[in-house]
Amino acid sequence: MVTDRGQDAFALAARLERQRQAESAQAAAMVKTFATQAKAAGIEATRLTARPYSGRTPLKTDVVGWYIKRDCSVGVSVAGDFYVLLAAGGWSARLKGVHLEPSDPPLELGRGARDGESMPIDKALAIRLAAGSTWP
Repeated sequence: MVTDRGQDAFALAARLERQRQAESAQAAAMVKTFATQAKAAGIEATRLTARPYSGRTPLKTDVVGWYIKRDCSVGVSVAGDFYVLLAAGGWSARLKGVHLEPSDPPLELGRGARDGESMPIDKALAIRLAAGSTWP
């Protein structure tokens, strides 16, 4: 039997999930627009690399696109998908590379990080677009 307190917790969780999905849909539209604008501006796409969980040697990925943050931790593919560039490492990954799945983009990159490390995604995309091919 679920108590009133339990029902309140489930309702809150459901409301937060709906809010996250709405924010993600809004951010996804911004990411798709960025990819279209980057291609139109002639900003050269590159094969992105991912960091292994251990933080050592970067891994080749199957994603072609643009880095969005200077630390190369997130990127956007030429198809307009958002990627967190983090993957499991190992010898096989070093030799063959890794396959990444797109992620739901947040409205704020680095939310919950140290002060000065978070940034609204629209601002990050605008900065990246303005930088052109001189990144990072």
